Amino acid sequence: MTLLTDFKKFLLRGNVVDLAVAVVIGTAFAAVVKALVADLLTPIIALIFGKPNFGALSFTVNSSHFLYGDFVNNVITFLSIAAAVFFFVVAPVNRLMVRRAKEDPDTKECPECTSAIPLAARRCPLCTAQIGAAGIA
Repeated sequence: MTLLTDFKKFLLRGNVVDLAVAVVIGTAFAAVVKALVADLLTPIIALIFGKPNFGALSFTVNSSHFLYGDFVNNVITFLSIAAAVFFFVVAPVNRLMVRRAKEDPDTKECPECTSAIPLAARRCPLCTAQIGAAGIA
């Protein structure tokens, strides 16, 4: 019975649930970005280069046939996904973390060497300067 209980605790830990949610959301997000590339970006590129689908692009060297069009399609998809993740996930989270750090600091600046030290520190771990009472900067 303890094995089943341990397994239940493992499944209900935050990390496992967060990972499962991330996989599901990531799969759905990939489908949306793939549709964005196929339905919007590829036709725009087709206006410029004249081909709506690069899958058929190829060249031949010494009777060896190289199909590079699918690679081009996948590079466009990858760059679109990377840009979407950066602009819609990474950049907003970074801004939120900076704002949160200003609102609820967990470090203070050492008056001697200006390094970041914990709020409760009474001595700087880098320059060993005495800071004073805990919580006073």
